Amino acid sequence: MNYKNLTLDISDQPRQIATLCLNRPETGNALNKELIAEMHKALDQLEQTPTRLLILKANGKHFCTGADLNWMKQSKALSKEENHQDARQLASLIQRLDQFPAPTIAAIQGAAFGGALGLITACDIAIASKSAKFCLSEVKLGLIPAVISPYVVRAMGARQARRYFLSAETISSKQALRLNLIHERCKEQDLSSTVKALCDQIIQNAPVAMAEAKRLIDDVNHQLIDEDLIDLTCERIASIRISPEGQEGLSAFLEKRAPDWGEPSANKKPSANKKPLANKKPSAEEQHHD
Repeated sequence: MNYKNLTLDISDQPRQIATLCLNRPETGNALNKELIAEMHKALDQLEQTPTRLLILKANGKHFCTGADLNWMKQSKALSKEENHQDARQLASLIQRLDQFPAPTIAAIQGAAFGGALGLITACDIAIASKSAKFCLSEVKLGLIPAVISPYVVRAMGARQARRYFLSAETISSKQALRLNLIHERCKEQDLSSTVKALCDQIIQNAPVAMAEAKRLIDDVNHQLIDEDLIDLTCERIASIRISPEGQEGLSAFLEKRAPDWGEPSANKKPSANKKPLANKKPSAEEQHHD
């Protein structure tokens, strides 16, 4: 498939690593309707393509400088309903990236402003160059970081969001690491090699098990540790132990050999036949605060 605003590369077997690269360097890879639409199409393509890992990166000086200026100008003329539909495209994109079954890694250089923080915090792992800068700049424009807020608040927590949503101050890579926006920082010239080293580590792991591990995190996060949750975790480990990957992994370990994970299937969501817990939140009395 031909893309105008991005490139999509899928390495040959057996690694099968996909690299989705934003490719509007002349605009700082700013987000607009066309880029978002193409990212949706790229994810559509990856859903039908066996892929063990997805890297999200950008061409040029900046990862993503936020919303494109012309796109923002166009939004001024839209009705509330049209703005809602416009925002839904970005919201859906970030959600799809967040729920992508295979591991995802964001590689960040230069500026990562506004909506870029949504893309980054939707990825499983984020690695940035030491010179990278981050900013939740929306309030400077009379706006709010609404669409990206669930992912950014999940990463940095509500207390930190109160500061950075309101101050719109620039965040250094060192601060971003402390705020859990990124996992690691490195010299800019080492960004590619750092990401590659992590890919080499992750690619050894069982693909179905990693997808199930991602789903497990979502299902246990912020749940009460009660009998329902304990039963869910026991059911999940019992199911994975008798799965083909579980059997192969245990056999390989006992036989002291490398496991053969076989060919990864297309990147569709894990089976939902094992139902998660209801979204049960603790009461005020049951919550524990640091």
